[in-house]
Amino acid sequence: MKPIAIQLYTVRDACAKDFPGTVKKIAEIGYKGVEFAGLHGAKPQDVAKMLKDLGLVACSSHGPMVTKENVNQVVDTERTLGNKRIITGFGPNDLKTEDACKSAAEKFTAAAELLKPFGMEMGYHNHWWEFAMIGKKTAFEIFFANAATSVFSELDVYWAAYGKGDPVKVLDKMKKRVPLLHIKDGTLEENKPHTAVGSGKLDMPAIVAAADPKVLDWLIVELDDCATDMMEAVKQSYAYLTSAKLAEGNK
Repeated sequence: MKPIAIQLYTVRDACAKDFPGTVKKIAEIGYKGVEFAGLHGAKPQDVAKMLKDLGLVACSSHGPMVTKENVNQVVDTERTLGNKRIITGFGPNDLKTEDACKSAAEKFTAAAELLKPFGMEMGYHNHWWEFAMIGKKTAFEIFFANAATSVFSELDVYWAAYGKGDPVKVLDKMKKRVPLLHIKDGTLEENKPHTAVGSGKLDMPAIVAAADPKVLDWLIVELDDCATDMMEAVKQSYAYLTSAKLAEGNK
């Protein structure tokens, strides 16, 4: 089993009101790691201490594209947090043509090269638009065919399925480049909120089994929104993934 983390974007509203208190609740549920989406005004060194005190680790961070202009700042922040994986993505208008996908891949390759001397990695997080067809291939396929192999995929399994991709088939082809899985669930219906993991339509056991255990490092719960109380859905997601022996927590 792989350790379980949460993308803190899931509880962004609670974090905005009480960042330390919300992260403490995450630790009390049993999550082993957190993936950042901003620090809500906190200093990296203070956040690092908070994680240590709570028995949590930083598995990854979402942020802006790494460039020559911001790489030193990004590295300083992430190194302080104890994180080595930086992740971002592109919007639907950035991936509409084959040339656009190739251009996006070039930017990620350049970012990966900037991070490499610091022992850090650059990853791509998908939504549904990467699975739109461009000719006979998806934008996702074109992007990764043209990005350096050092660029990894943080596969968001729900959005892949929502975009008419099959997460299991994607992992069959891409498993050597997927160290992180974004685990979210839902009805796969348009404009419907997500559900606690395990109560939607995705076959999580099959999806997790399709990943390469030698490459996969974390299962990261992320719910963009939810019809029920978000913290309760976070608890239910943890309970499902750990009780089903799909992920390992601290409790």
